[in-house]
Amino acid sequence: MPLLMKARSFLRNFFSTRRVEADLDQEVHAHLEMLTEENLRAGVPPAEAHRAARMELGGVEQVKEQVRQERIGNWLGSVLSDSRCSLRQLRKSPGATAVMVFTLALAIGATTAIFSVVYGVLLRPLPYSDANRIMAVFEVNSKGGWSHLADPNFDDFRDQNRSFLTLAKYSSYDESISGASQPTRTTVAHVSPDFLKVFGVQPILGRDFTAQDAKKGAAPVILASYGYWRQYLGSSPDLSQSHLKIDDAVFSVVGVLPAGFQFPADVGLWLPTDLNGENQSRTAHNYSAVGHLRDGVTVEQANRDISGIARRIHDTSSEQGDYLLKDGIVMPLQDSITGKARPALLVLLGAVGFLLLVACANVANLLLAQAAARNRELAIRSALGAERGRLVRQFLTEALLLALVGGGLGVLGAYWGVAGLIGLAPQNLPRLDSVSISIPILVFALLLSTAVAATLGLFTAVRATSGDLRGDLGEGGRGQAGSQSSQRVGRAIVAAQIAITLVLVVGAGLLGRSLMKVLEVNPGFRVDKIVTMDVSLPWVEDPKVKASQAVFFSSLVDRLKQIPGVRKVGAISGLPMVEGGLPDGMFQVMTQNEMPKTIDGLAAMFQQKERLGVADFGVATDGYFETLGIPLIRGRIFDERDGPNSPHVAVISESLARDRWPNQDPIGHTIEFGNMDGDLRLLTIVGIVGDIHEYGLDVPPRPTVYVNLFQRPRAAITVTMLSDADTRLVTSAARGIVQDLNPEIPVKFQTFSQVYSASLGSRRFNVILIGFFGIVALLLATAGVFGVMAYSVSRRTREIGVRVALGAGSSDVLMMILGQGLRTIFMGVAIGIAGSLALTRTVASLLFGVTATDPVTFGGVTLLLVGIALLACFIPARRATKVDPMVALRYE
Repeated sequence: MPLLMKARSFLRNFFSTRRVEADLDQEVHAHLEMLTEENLRAGVPPAEAHRAARMELGGVEQVKEQVRQERIGNWLGSVLSDSRCSLRQLRKSPGATAVMVFTLALAIGATTAIFSVVYGVLLRPLPYSDANRIMAVFEVNSKGGWSHLADPNFDDFRDQNRSFLTLAKYSSYDESISGASQPTRTTVAHVSPDFLKVFGVQPILGRDFTAQDAKKGAAPVILASYGYWRQYLGSSPDLSQSHLKIDDAVFSVVGVLPAGFQFPADVGLWLPTDLNGENQSRTAHNYSAVGHLRDGVTVEQANRDISGIARRIHDTSSEQGDYLLKDGIVMPLQDSITGKARPALLVLLGAVGFLLLVACANVANLLLAQAAARNRELAIRSALGAERGRLVRQFLTEALLLALVGGGLGVLGAYWGVAGLIGLAPQNLPRLDSVSISIPILVFALLLSTAVAATLGLFTAVRATSGDLRGDLGEGGRGQAGSQSSQRVGRAIVAAQIAITLVLVVGAGLLGRSLMKVLEVNPGFRVDKIVTMDVSLPWVEDPKVKASQAVFFSSLVDRLKQIPGVRKVGAISGLPMVEGGLPDGMFQVMTQNEMPKTIDGLAAMFQQKERLGVADFGVATDGYFETLGIPLIRGRIFDERDGPNSPHVAVISESLARDRWPNQDPIGHTIEFGNMDGDLRLLTIVGIVGDIHEYGLDVPPRPTVYVNLFQRPRAAITVTMLSDADTRLVTSAARGIVQDLNPEIPVKFQTFSQVYSASLGSRRFNVILIGFFGIVALLLATAGVFGVMAYSVSRRTREIGVRVALGAGSSDVLMMILGQGLRTIFMGVAIGIAGSLALTRTVASLLFGVTATDPVTFGGVTLLLVGIALLACFIPARRATKVDPMVALRYE
C-alpha cells in the first residue's frame, strides 16, 4: 500500500473511530446475511441456516476483533483503549490505588535521591577536558600505604616517565590573605607551572604561569578563582592593580580561572611552587601529583612506568628507611578523590535497592489480590475472543500507569530528598556540589519506573491469566477458598519481604551498634564549652621574626583570658578531629654532646635505627592541656620556666612513653625532632600526658610529641577557649582583640562540639539513612503480612464457617491462621538470616567494635521482626474467630 494511502487510513481509523466501527459492524452483518442466504438456497431451514452461518463466520465479535488487529495504527487505539480501561479499573479501588502509588512514590523517590548522590559523587565525570585520562600519582611506602611525593621523587617521575603528556605537583593550605576588599582565610594551592595544562584549562583573563614564575627569586605572581575575583577583587578586568599579601610577600594577580574550575577542592588562589627552592630530601612528602596520560597509554602501562622509576629511586637512594618510597602507583584522579566514599555509598545504594524490592513486593501482592477479584471479568473477556496477549497488555498498562504516577511523585519527592541528603551528608564527602537532580537522574527515574511497571505488570498478568479462564466462567468463579496457587504466591512474596527486611534491619542494627560503640570511646579530651579560633601569621624563617610571633601569641592568649566568662585559654598547631591533623615524623634519642650542627648532619644520623622513634609533632601551650582537660600522667607541663632562651622541653603522650620507653621513665631523656621545624636544639622530656583520639574515635591514639609554642613558634595555630559565656559574645570579643593586635589577620571561629560532631558525620549519615530504609521496609513488610493474612481469611470465610459448624473452637481457628502465618514468617526469617550472614560482610569496613555476624544484633532484629509480623498475623486471625457459621455458609 502506498505511503499516502497508509497515512489516510491511519488518520481515518484514529479520528473517525465511530464511523469505522459502524462500517465494520455493517460489513460483518452483511457477510453474515450473505452466508445465511446461501444456506437457505441450499434448502436449510431458516433457523438452522442462520445458526450455520454464525458457526461458519466464527462469531461476530471475534471477527471484528480480528479485523481491528489488522488495521493500520490499531496499536495506538489499543493503547488508548487500554489506558482508559486501566483508569476506570484503578478508580474502582481508590484506597488500594492510593496505597500502591504512595508505596511506589516512596521507593522510587528514595532510590532516585540516593542514586543522585552516587551519580554525583562516583559516576559523574570530572568537569575537565578528557577527564578520564587525568591520573593521580602516589608514592607507596614500606608498609604498602600511599603517600604524597617528595620533591626529588616528583622530578624523577616527571623527567623519566614515558606515559604522561604533563605531570604536575600541588599542595594546598589555608592562608591569611590581605590586600583585597577585606582580609580572608583562603585555601591557597601551591602548584607547578604545568598544573593547568594537565586539566586543559586556560585563564579567562590574564595569563597562566610560566616556568620562570616557579624559579627561586622570581617575582611573586598568583592566579585567582572566578569566585574570589568576583567577591574580593571587584571583578576588575585590569589585573595590574590587583595585589595580594601572603606571608609578608606581595603577589601580583596575573590571571583569573574559569568559573567551573576549582581544584583542589575549595581553593580560591593558586601560586607557583618552589619560590624558596625545592626540599632535596626524598623522605619529605609534601606534594600530591596529577598527570595527563598520552594518547594510547593505558593506566596499567603508566603504573608499570612509574613503578619502575620508583623502584630505581629506592634501590639507589642513600636515604634508606621507612619514609623512603618503595614503589609508585597511578590511578584515575576521580577514583583517588572518591575512593574513601565509595564503599559507604554503594552500601546505601544496595540498601535502597532492597527497600525498592520490598515496596514492589507489597504492590505485587495488592495487584494479585485485585486480579483474583477479576477472574470472572477475565473469563468473560476471554470467552468473547480476547487473546491472552491482549489481557497481558491490559495488566501492563495498569502497572505502567501506577509506576509512572508513582515515579513522577517520587521524582518530586527526590528534589526535597536530595536537599535533605546534602544537608545531612558529612563535610568530607567529596564532590557534594555535583549532586543534583539532573537529566541523567531523570532518565534513571524513568527507566526505573518503566522497569518496575514491566516487572509488576508481567508478574500479575502471568499469574492472572494462567490456567483455563473459560473454565472459571463455568464454575462461577474460583470458589470461596480462592486459588490455592495465588495464595501460595502471596505467601512466598511476603516471605521474600521479610527476608529482605531482615537484611536491611540487621545492617542498620550493626551500624547503629557501631555508632554506639564509637560514642562509648573516651576521646581523651573535653568537648563542650570550648570555642576555637584559627589564627595564621605570615610564614617566616628568620628566628627574630619567629620570636616576635611568639610574643604576639603570648599577648593574644593573655588578652583572651580577660574576656568575661573565659576560664582557660590554650593553643595548638593542629586541633584533634580536624582533617589533616598533626604532621608526623621520625625523632632521635640523643644527648647534648651528639646534637647535630646542620640539617644534613641530622639526616645522616637517621641511619641509626635503634635511636629512632615515630610520633606526631604538635606545637602547644600549657593552657591547651588544661582547656581540653587532657590529664597529666607524670611530670609537668609547660610553665614560666620554659622561656624562649631556656632549654627546650617537650611533653609526650602516654602511648609514646609506653611504646618507645617500655621499661624506663622517659622524663629527663632528650630527643632531636628538628627535622619537623628546622630547630636543631634538643628537647628534654618533662611530662607525660594522656592519649587523645586525634583522628577520630574509631582510630587508635597516636604517639605524640608536644613542644612549647613560646619556645618553638609556629605561624598558624588554633586557639582554644574554655568558656561559660555565650559563644557569640566570646567570638565577638576575641575578634576585636585580634583586630586590635593586627587588623590584617582574619580569624575563623567554631565550637569544638561542632568539630566533634563533624568527625561522626559519616557514621551518623549511614546510620540515619539505612535505619530509615530499614524502618520503612519493616512497615511495608508488616503491611504485607497483614494484607496477605486478611485476604486469606476473607477468601476462606466459608471454609472457616464449615469448620466452626463442625465443632472447631475459636482457639482452633486462631491457631490454624497463626500457624499458616508463622510458617511464612519463619521461612522469611530463615532466608533473611542466611542472606544477612552473606551480605553484612560488605559493611564490615564500616563497623567498629562489632563483627558482621554480631549475635546480639541478629538475635534482637530477629525477635523484633518475628514479634511485629506475628502481631500483624494475629489481627486477621482474631477476626477469623468471630466468623458466624450461618452467615459464612450463605457467604456467596
